[in-house]
Amino acid sequence: MNDLIVVPQTTQWHKLKALVLDSVSSPITKRVYNLGLDEFFAWFGQEPRPGFTKATVCAWRVALEARELGAVSINVRITAVRKLAVEAADNGLLAPELASGITRVKGVASKGIRLGNWLSVKQAQTLLNTPDASTTKGLRDRAILAVLLGCGLRRSESAALTFGHVQQRDGRWCIVDLVGKQGRVRTVPMPTWTKVAIDGWTSAVGLTGGPVFRPVGRRDTISGEGLSEKVVWQLLRPYAQAAGLAGIAPHDLRRSCAKMCRAAGGELEQIQLLLGHASVQTTERYLGTKQDLVHAPNDGIKLRVAV
Repeated sequence: MNDLIVVPQTTQWHKLKALVLDSVSSPITKRVYNLGLDEFFAWFGQEPRPGFTKATVCAWRVALEARELGAVSINVRITAVRKLAVEAADNGLLAPELASGITRVKGVASKGIRLGNWLSVKQAQTLLNTPDASTTKGLRDRAILAVLLGCGLRRSESAALTFGHVQQRDGRWCIVDLVGKQGRVRTVPMPTWTKVAIDGWTSAVGLTGGPVFRPVGRRDTISGEGLSEKVVWQLLRPYAQAAGLAGIAPHDLRRSCAKMCRAAGGELEQIQLLLGHASVQTTERYLGTKQDLVHAPNDGIKLRVAV
């Protein structure tokens, strides 16, 4: 069985990548793995390599660290390459011992907790007011910001939002059966002001079905059907700068939604359900909170034990 020594653009590489992507169910994971593997193929082809080996993958990890990527970003790329090695071995293109070595390549350790950015209610309101609501694009962008801030959606989830998702449940508007990471399905309650922002956009352009958010052309008219998540990222940047919040990313609005919910008295479990987190620990990281052993919540349980 021979070592896999091919250039990144060959049919074999892309067939193996397809097998890796087919092995995961989450659209978000598929997208991240796809980008990570394409990066690896491009790097692999930049200069002669000894082959697809543990040493090569370790060199790839060093190259990622040199780019000063975060631990999570590096580790997800390494995971994708590990899966590539498994598929290569299963398809007779890589010796099992080489695949085994690659699967033992360690990721990088997380250095502390990445806190991210959180907006105060005042800052969030300023950002929400920034788009020019007298224009079609401004109405759309305000609605997208309202969904990010009010419902805590990921940018990919916002871009994929359809009219079918927006339904009434228990007398209120919700985003129903939203598919998130790892294929987890959740229903997200929608604040009234978020629904008002969406209605302002959709009524102005006469939309009643299909994707909620559409591309807007230079003439301030709808110019297509679907909206990519890249647009969600790009549209935020100028509004954040105008609001004095340069450097804010869409995911920071998701974090801000969580923290504003908590500050308003929301229960941790309900915030976890809203965001679609598998574990409450992830939600706690979004809130930027740590366990308070001085003012412990169970101190409020007023029971007594007879002595």
